[in-house]
Amino acid sequence: MTISDEEAVAQYLRTQDQKCFDLLYSRYSSKIFGKCISILKDEEKAEDATQEIFVKILLNLSKFSGKSKFSTWIYSITYNYCIDSIRKRKKDKSVLVEDLANEHDTADDGLEDQFLLELNVKRLKIILDKIPVTDKAILLMKYQDELSIKEISEILVKSESAIKMKIKRAKQKFKKVYKENYKDA
Repeated sequence: MTISDEEAVAQYLRTQDQKCFDLLYSRYSSKIFGKCISILKDEEKAEDATQEIFVKILLNLSKFSGKSKFSTWIYSITYNYCIDSIRKRKKDKSVLVEDLANEHDTADDGLEDQFLLELNVKRLKIILDKIPVTDKAILLMKYQDELSIKEISEILVKSESAIKMKIKRAKQKFKKVYKENYKDA
């Protein structure tokens, strides 16, 4: 018998049955590790982060309200943990992207989407490593993880219009860095 994530959470909270948490671990450990390695760029740090994230999940399981999907809640914890880890390492506030919550310009340029989608994968990886980690993360959420604007807004605890603006600005930065590095293209 297969139970949903939400049922496993509820049952774990009621009974403290380790099998329920083990089920969640088996469903999400490789996804969390994959996300950690894509953000942290270090296998050992990603392994440590995965374990730390599961500790956070376990300690905060009672805070899962069910307002979003369990997978979205876990993604939020993972993303925030990895970004915090990078910030602590760099201790550089310049990595932070300014808060765009009050911005209202949400126009999107379809040409930029097409440009991003047609890029050579090798070049894509090079450019993603050259833009700020928060911009990289939001682009990966949108294009690699195929999260909706609503899901991204829940993860980052920002309005949908702020997320649209963050995506637009991240795409602009990506395109600028790409043009600087591949003038011939």
